[in-house]
Amino acid sequence: MVRKVWVTVKPKSKRPAIALLEDGTLLVRLASPPVDGKANAELVGAIAEYYAIPKSRVTITSGLTAKRKLVEIEED
Repeated sequence: MVRKVWVTVKPKSKRPAIALLEDGTLLVRLASPPVDGKANAELVGAIAEYYAIPKSRVTITSGLTAKRKLVEIEED
């Protein structure tokens, strides 16, 4: 089963964190800057940790250069 989740990213945050908003969007605060894919790599790792799955099951499908992204999560 594949779950699609909208994610709003806040790069260069002082405290990395993930919060679930009322509309179902994940708000992810990242320490990494949005340079050379560092923030996207940290995002994939953070989402994988949040859902307790391997990083290989998390894919950014839309919004690679935007703050709002669509992420697919493969679940069992």
